[in-house]
Amino acid sequence: MQGVSWVILSAICFMLIGCEPQEPSQSQEDVPASEQTTPEQQHGEEDKQADGQQTEEAEKQEETEVEPPDAVLQKFDTDEAVLQLKNALNAIGYDLEATEEFDEELTWAITDFQIQSEDLLASGFYDEATRDALLLYFEEGESMEPGEGLVLPSEEAEKTEAGTEVVSNPYDELALVNKSFALPDDYIPEDLIVPDVPFPFTEDLPQKYMRENAAHALEELFEGAEEAGLEMFAQSGYRSYDRQDDIFAANASQHGEDHANTYSARPGESEHQTGLAMDVTSAEVNLELVEAFGETEEGQWLAENAPEYGFIIRFPEGKEDITEYQYEPWHLRYVGEKTAKYITEQGITLEEYYEEQVE
Repeated sequence: MQGVSWVILSAICFMLIGCEPQEPSQSQEDVPASEQTTPEQQHGEEDKQADGQQTEEAEKQEETEVEPPDAVLQKFDTDEAVLQLKNALNAIGYDLEATEEFDEELTWAITDFQIQSEDLLASGFYDEATRDALLLYFEEGESMEPGEGLVLPSEEAEKTEAGTEVVSNPYDELALVNKSFALPDDYIPEDLIVPDVPFPFTEDLPQKYMRENAAHALEELFEGAEEAGLEMFAQSGYRSYDRQDDIFAANASQHGEDHANTYSARPGESEHQTGLAMDVTSAEVNLELVEAFGETEEGQWLAENAPEYGFIIRFPEGKEDITEYQYEPWHLRYVGEKTAKYITEQGITLEEYYEEQVE
């Protein structure tokens, strides 16, 4: 019995010791009652700090994404930089779909921006000069009125009298112009210049002219041919809608319209109107535009090296069923170095290139 009492007494003592009041923390003792915070207040302050940090991070991320990308971009590119470019354009007034695809809409927006900006060539390509101009808009806090330079294409494409779809952005240096896609009848490139290359005539004729980027690229191509010990001549570049109308009418009256259309384009359907094409020749074929040019040293060098300067042989041999024109080893088309190299390496036409990209 004494043993049980002893156990009970011990338990009571243990409980009394464990229940002694604890000393308040030093930090609470030092803070006046009016300044002490409740647990709810502490959580509130922590939430505010967390929200502030998130806001700062979001603002930094937004600034990074909106700033124009330091890259060279063109139609059909797929990259994070493309999305960044769209965000930058949206920040100054455009309303582009936020994707990583350099689509027709972005090509329009870039062209529109270039047309409205001073000292920019309208090409549809996003290059260093375009980036610098876009950065100025950010620095000066300016906005752009979309469509004032180039009207936003409508969902339903315009058609010619013959039913051919009209190209909505003729400034685009990658524009596809053929029997299915025609240029507007009033389109005249605004940046036409005469390339500093040999011509077999001295008159200042329209056919000497090319758009500026293409003209400078042609100059470099001719320099490369000269370094290889070859001599070429530029024969026929820009051709207006009206001039093409006269040429096709003459060919059609002589050989019939269907046959004429295998080697001569209807007005609006000629690449020469783009200002991005040039026919070249050499003395070995008496400065004529004939298939035999492809067998000359100049023709063979051209087929192999033209892509290095941004050109393709637009109507290659064996692709007549696709281009719907006969083989023309003399006909150069400027599309830019990146696209020219790809098309040539793959052994495809501009039509096939487009088909690949839109699939």
